[in-house]
Amino acid sequence: MRTTIKDIAELANVSIATVSKVINGKDSSISKKTREKIKRIIEEENYIPNSVARTLVTKQSYSLGMIVPDICNPFFSQLIRGVEEDANKKGYDLIITNTDDDDEKLLVQLELMKKKMVDGLILISSQNSSIGEILDDINIPTVLVDRVVEHRSLVGRVEIDNKKGGSLATSHLIEKGCKKIVFLAGDIQTFSSYQRYLGYKSALEDHGLKFDETLVEFGSFHSEFGYNAVLSLLDKKCSFDGIYASNDMIAVGAMQALKSCGYRIPEDIKVIGFDDIYLSALVTPTLTTIHQPVFEMGSTASRILIDYLSNKTKSETPVVCFDTRLIERESTR
Repeated sequence: MRTTIKDIAELANVSIATVSKVINGKDSSISKKTREKIKRIIEEENYIPNSVARTLVTKQSYSLGMIVPDICNPFFSQLIRGVEEDANKKGYDLIITNTDDDDEKLLVQLELMKKKMVDGLILISSQNSSIGEILDDINIPTVLVDRVVEHRSLVGRVEIDNKKGGSLATSHLIEKGCKKIVFLAGDIQTFSSYQRYLGYKSALEDHGLKFDETLVEFGSFHSEFGYNAVLSLLDKKCSFDGIYASNDMIAVGAMQALKSCGYRIPEDIKVIGFDDIYLSALVTPTLTTIHQPVFEMGSTASRILIDYLSNKTKSETPVVCFDTRLIERESTR
């Protein structure tokens, strides 16, 4: 039979309320001797507190929710690791869900987080215009990562300078001799895609190159999109000597398509990605990319959220913007 809090109280010869205070860390008024006695009995009896009951009493579940678009993408795996490490150190569990870039699934996951009574939420969402209203409705303190959605529950944002990164990537290709550069990106409605697109256009203008909309393709952040987009461009007889993919997964797919059609990388066409996921150093040729500090972004998001949960006050919404840097590898040399 499972040990109950009442059993612990009887064994320690104290009240149930005293045991509850020790379990929930609200034991400053209890003597050290009594605290240690209760903790020893809890350990000996292998007592596991009822998390639901504790949440109802303390109004805290000591859990955070995290919703990502694609858990298979190594970028999000690294981001999760950053969140998890910081949260676990501070006594918080992490509940992770995946939306597959599906707005309907995102709505379901948000409702799930409400049912799980998470204390706070770290969200990488789509740019669906109704998301802000839904977040207001569920009323969970939220930190956004690389997205901009205004709502009352927003307590912080973590992002990178996407426009600067896009300009850096495009400028690198131009400096390597490219004059007709393809831009491949996820949904244009996504904050990061649009900002990286602006960076691409800005770099072309800065270097005196004409913008050609036929060399721009928006789709998804998956390798399949990169592969199919390049085949489509080649089928249309588009001429280009460089590809800037707005994430590394798209770049990997693009390189596969080029190689399948007999193009040499970088001799015929140079390719650059964005994110610097671990796969970028493993593909052949190794992928030049724009590095962003993904792990640090995750741990920062967790820190902002837990700081808010601890203090329950915010004079303004903190926004932490990380810089990017170029990692040159074989695909542009």
